[in-house]
Amino acid sequence: MNNNTVDKSVLNTASVKPKVLLDDAPLSKFHIKIAGLTFGAHFTDGYILGIIGFALTILTPQMGLNALWTGLIGASALIGLFIGSLVLGWISDHIGRQKIFVFSFILITVASFLQFFADSAIELVLLRILLGIGLGGDYSVGHTMLAEIAPRKQRGVLLGSFSVIWTVGYVCANIIGIYFADSTNPDIWKWLLASSTIPAIIILLLRIGTPESPRWLESKGRIEEGQAIVSKHLGENIVLDRQEIASDAGFKLLFSRKYIKRTVFNCIFWVTLVIPYFAIYTFLPLILESFGMSSNHSTDFLLNIILLVGAFLGIYFTAKFSRRGFLIWSFVVLAAMLGMLALLPSTMTLLLVAVFGVFTLIMSAVSNLVGVFPAESFPTEIRSSGVGLATSVSRFGSAAGTFLLPLSIANLGIQSSMLILVAVLLVGLVVSVLWAPETKNLTLNRASKD
Repeated sequence: MNNNTVDKSVLNTASVKPKVLLDDAPLSKFHIKIAGLTFGAHFTDGYILGIIGFALTILTPQMGLNALWTGLIGASALIGLFIGSLVLGWISDHIGRQKIFVFSFILITVASFLQFFADSAIELVLLRILLGIGLGGDYSVGHTMLAEIAPRKQRGVLLGSFSVIWTVGYVCANIIGIYFADSTNPDIWKWLLASSTIPAIIILLLRIGTPESPRWLESKGRIEEGQAIVSKHLGENIVLDRQEIASDAGFKLLFSRKYIKRTVFNCIFWVTLVIPYFAIYTFLPLILESFGMSSNHSTDFLLNIILLVGAFLGIYFTAKFSRRGFLIWSFVVLAAMLGMLALLPSTMTLLLVAVFGVFTLIMSAVSNLVGVFPAESFPTEIRSSGVGLATSVSRFGSAAGTFLLPLSIANLGIQSSMLILVAVLLVGLVVSVLWAPETKNLTLNRASKD
């Protein structure tokens, strides 16, 4: 045989790539695409919830709104988030992720646009509830879609990055709100609210044609369809890790003996973080004034920078440390900082600013975990329902906090109101110490046992 002749069978064998499980697939353009489409939703969410504070300062005197209506408008999108995440998350576990992935942004786009034509407080409340329903559905499905496709090594960073993108959207809303705050146009609040149509319609168009989650297809026994999607978008050598075909357990399994602690933990840790977050930052000018700190462009710019730095810091902490440890110590610091804000005299301005800065930094950082823990805590057949339930409970709490805070400050004062929020954070701390699982490096073919 000629020495230069190579056996073709050896070549063919060498060219065949070894099989790799979906959880261990290398990060690819497809992963980045799904992440980008999901991140776009969080940018829109942050923008929508950030812009309302500036619109309220303009439309409140224009419409003659009292504290009740101001609270309702501020909380309306969060009320919708409660409904949408609960209902659309449950539907997603039954009909698939992709349909809700697109439908949610149809609602968001339409409701955003129609805000321009709102002429009364009740119209605005109803439209923002509709907006929130779309956002709630997207929270449930977006986190789930990305968790089910992302490699486990990068999953924490990708899921944790939701908070960064949300913060970018929130900061963009602040910048635009500050820029137009002094406008003499009486309809500027309509333009501010309707401006969320721009990112919403872009995301909607880009999402058309997104494939179904292969893990969801596999859980329904449609293994060949799921594998075809994996092979097409990630490579022929990437394979689904076989799991049992799921039964239609729904919410019953979430509250079964096996998952009840996970369910309660995810609901409580999330809600105890977002109650002070939304209550404080929705009415930031009022809070700063109550603490004796002036709210101006310089203060707003500084806080926005801290929010962004905290969000990026949270990605690093999520990748570097255990999920459980990061969460528990964040609750400790947040409760301590907010307690100091409540008890320090208003004459200690510099110290108050420093304490509020640390509170803002850590709150922004630990908010990364709300995109990580719920998506990693449940098996495929109830993942969207679990994420949806946790999102729903968190948004109910944040809506209640946003609605009640101005009433609490007016009737109880700033000190008592902040101490109530400290108590909320301490509840989150206790529940996290007792029940927080460690989900880092977890494979998602089945949720790990408690």
